[in-house]
Amino acid sequence: MANKVIAQVIKAGKDYKTGDTTITALQPSTMDLLSGELTLIIGPSGSGKTTLLSLFGCVIYPTSGEVLIDGEKINDLSENKLAAIRLEKIGFVFQQFNLVAPLSSLDNVMLPMMLQGVAEKEAIVRATAALEKVGMENKINKLPKTLSGGEQQRVAIARALVTNPEMILCDEPTASLDIKSVAVVMEELKQIAKNGKAVAVVTHDTRLRPFADRIIYVNDGMVSDKPFEEENLMTK
Repeated sequence: MANKVIAQVIKAGKDYKTGDTTITALQPSTMDLLSGELTLIIGPSGSGKTTLLSLFGCVIYPTSGEVLIDGEKINDLSENKLAAIRLEKIGFVFQQFNLVAPLSSLDNVMLPMMLQGVAEKEAIVRATAALEKVGMENKINKLPKTLSGGEQQRVAIARALVTNPEMILCDEPTASLDIKSVAVVMEELKQIAKNGKAVAVVTHDTRLRPFADRIIYVNDGMVSDKPFEEENLMTK
């Protein structure tokens, strides 16, 4: 169902304490992630955008406010419960791909299902189908080191998709790619959103704007649906 609210941060902020010093990584912010939508979260390095993504990804707890996943408040859940939510409801795509070097594309995509206890035969079928969706069916037996950066990222996207999560969270997924691979990967993510997933892409690269259904700007820990001073958001 399009435009279903998958995740929410409601006046959620994040502080870190170092000795007597408190560092605010994210000011209290309110934002939704919707199914069927690719949301670009854009801002310079150190702006707080990865902190915002980490709240949505149930990787950290908010210092203030609330985080809801499918309407469930995660603030008081145990680490084990958060891990279960991440495994079942969230797919992650990272800048450095995070593929396991000794494993083939197929085996890398099967990993989340192995953690879920899916039978090997079913995992192979589902992993193969996920690789087909991202155009990597001819590279299922290849090791990561034999693949280009764009191909490795497409395998990582297949791994994020294979458990059929409602939400895909991407942290600088194109930063290590050439311009041609950037377009391919972003088109894949755009299609995933069109198929009903909530997709959020954190980046400092303003060239990704044309792929977004919605753009959220983050700067100095503040979140806005309107851009801050343009010079602060230039590609680094």
